[in-house]
Amino acid sequence: MSVTGSRSIAQEAIRGLYAITPCEQDTVRLLNRARLALQGGARVLQYRNKQAVRGLKLEQAMALRELARQFAVPLIINDDAVLAIEVDAEGVHLGKADASVTAARKLLGADKIIGVSCYNRLSLAHDAEGQGADYVAFGAFFASTVKPSAAVATLALLDEARRAIRLPIVAIGGITAENGRQLLDAGADALAVISALFAAEDVLCAARQFANLNLDKKDAT
Repeated sequence: MSVTGSRSIAQEAIRGLYAITPCEQDTVRLLNRARLALQGGARVLQYRNKQAVRGLKLEQAMALRELARQFAVPLIINDDAVLAIEVDAEGVHLGKADASVTAARKLLGADKIIGVSCYNRLSLAHDAEGQGADYVAFGAFFASTVKPSAAVATLALLDEARRAIRLPIVAIGGITAENGRQLLDAGADALAVISALFAAEDVLCAARQFANLNLDKKDAT
């Protein structure tokens, strides 16, 4: 199955602020904060809730899909290709314990985005690219409150990946508006952020700060 369509979509979509939702049980609060992130300039929205039961996940994912479409932003579902199908999301993000890229592609089809966590291993990115993934993610680059024991990735890895991988590259892990610039300079196309965005007192302002980092990158190229 060709992945030309999904890769073309990902090349355009995976840029700038990649907002990942926190584990929020209150759907109204989740939607309100996600809306602020999108208003502030988030280019991608990923639904991630490791604590919700299936029914709540379906409710929240469907609501976020409608919200994301209001802003013409893709909704990516964390871990769950079946849920992505159920809500007609634009794609799925896979970790090491999830289904393979090949299995997810069979479920989702050629035009859905598939992203893969590659942690601090370039070999995983090569494998993901070969299997038909549309973007890869590396991290954690800084100490993360969400995953405090995550493997540590380096700026040198980003630089090497930029030269070796033709897919969009996402950086994740403890990223803030203060340290994100160096990741973009090292080769990241997008900054995946949870806490520094959704735990901020002013989500809209935080999103704008991240979005401006990507605008600065464009101006420098």
